[in-house]
Amino acid sequence: MITAISLIVCFIIALAVTPIIKRFAIKIGATDQPNDRKVHQKVMARIGGLAIFIAFIAGIFITQAHTHEFFYPILIGAFIITLTGFLDDLFELSAKWKLLGQIAAASAVVIGGVHVEFINLPFDMQWELGWLSIPLTMIWIIGVTNAINLIDGLDGLAAGVSSIVLATITVVAIIDSNVFVMALGAVMLGSTLGFLVHNFNPAKIFMGDTGALFLGFMISVIALLGFKNITVFSLLIPVVMLAVPISDTLFAIIRRIVNKKPISIADKSHLHHCLLNLGYSHKQTVLIIYAMSALFGIAAIVLTMSTLWVTVLIVLALLILIELFAEKVGLVGKEFRPFMKFFTRIGDNITRR
Repeated sequence: MITAISLIVCFIIALAVTPIIKRFAIKIGATDQPNDRKVHQKVMARIGGLAIFIAFIAGIFITQAHTHEFFYPILIGAFIITLTGFLDDLFELSAKWKLLGQIAAASAVVIGGVHVEFINLPFDMQWELGWLSIPLTMIWIIGVTNAINLIDGLDGLAAGVSSIVLATITVVAIIDSNVFVMALGAVMLGSTLGFLVHNFNPAKIFMGDTGALFLGFMISVIALLGFKNITVFSLLIPVVMLAVPISDTLFAIIRRIVNKKPISIADKSHLHHCLLNLGYSHKQTVLIIYAMSALFGIAAIVLTMSTLWVTVLIVLALLILIELFAEKVGLVGKEFRPFMKFFTRIGDNITRR
């Protein structure tokens, strides 16, 4: 009951606060200027993520989650990452300073005790990580934070995908009776949905790095807390749940390696750019990516209750689906289609026979 109340309250707070944040952003000059890489054509306020953060702070005390041992380390990390995003939206920090802020935020939760000590494996086995525990946790938090940030390229895209991921986390937490994760998931979901009302196409305000970094950070941490007790393969579930932002990031890295360009360089070949290039409208592109995120969210929920062999089949099917879709839309490049070319050769050989 308290989970539902906190979700609704956070939704209302974010919904009400966002217009105030918009006026504040314009007053202090935290705006996003259009350029050749961006889809929008006018100056936009871009610290909308503050509304999500404010609603989160209010909601977390409603749920009594602040009594949990991990609450204050998470709160400190959340404040650091939100401040980093806010300063970037205001002053456009260099990549070095943004990474430093992410490392500081991740360090806060790791020092507070939030880290992966082991990974559950098939056949009731566990991989004790030992000294790998802290670096693996840091890489996960920083990686997911940046993955969410990278998909923030269209109105409502990052907020909508994050909402689907948070809904998935909350459902699994309810099934698993994980009260703390349930509370965090519901509060974040309500806060993000309230902001999404103002951010969906045509957007009145952008979340900016203030919101994208905060959402990515919180999702990465909540996923660590919510899925480490899954019995089949604990690390697999959050990866599947976050398949859209993670795969978009991985294909971006592959694309830059194949094209012999620096990994850190920005381009217009992310998933949403590719769908727009295929002729889909702004809104259609966002809805397609929502549908993909929902598919992976459902798959993640199913995997938490699946046997080993069902898990293997589902994961193989998802991997093939991701690769074929990536080649179809040209995520790496129009000519980079190894799977499709392989299947075409097999079909040609069968036809000749």
